[in-house]
Formats: sequence, structure tokens, C-alpha cells
Amino acid sequence: MTINEFQRLIREIYFDKDSRRGKDGTFRWLVEETGELARAMRRDDRANLEEEFADVFAWLSSLATLEGIDMETACAKYARGCPKCHTTPCKCKE
Repeated sequence: MTINEFQRLIREIYFDKDSRRGKDGTFRWLVEETGELARAMRRDDRANLEEEFADVFAWLSSLATLEGIDMETACAKYARGCPKCHTTPCKCKE
């Protein structure tokens, strides 16, 4: 599944609810899911990590859709490596 396909799928499933919830409410759900991902990482809960990564990506995709952002286009900034130093792997100083 491509990024565009995933974003379209999430839009089909959740756009009505997300539109009613609005950008702020959808952003709060993204933050909550990010917290759940952080908790799973801290606990090294391998069984839950995949689910939490998927949830964060779904909520990020929902928020992007509400903002009119195509995620695949947005992610293309990394197509040629690091956007700052233009290398892979990145050679920027920390």
C-alpha cells in the first residue's frame, strides 16, 4: 500500500468523524496516540508497538487530510536524502 492509498483509505473510513471533530480535536487524538506509542516504547511492549505506530500514522494522515496536505507529496522532501545536506545517510552535525 502506498502512502497515498493509505491516506485515501483513512479518509474513507474517518473523514466524516474527523470533519465533525475538527482539526484541533483530531490533533489532540494524534497527541494521545503518540503518548500511547511512547508508553509502548518505554515498556518495550513489542506486541503493542506495531499497533501504536499504525494508529499514529492513521491520525497523522487524518490531520493532513483535514489540512489539505497530500502526505506522499509532503514526504517527497526526503526522496533525495536529508533535506539539509542532501546525503544518505545524513551527514549533518548534531
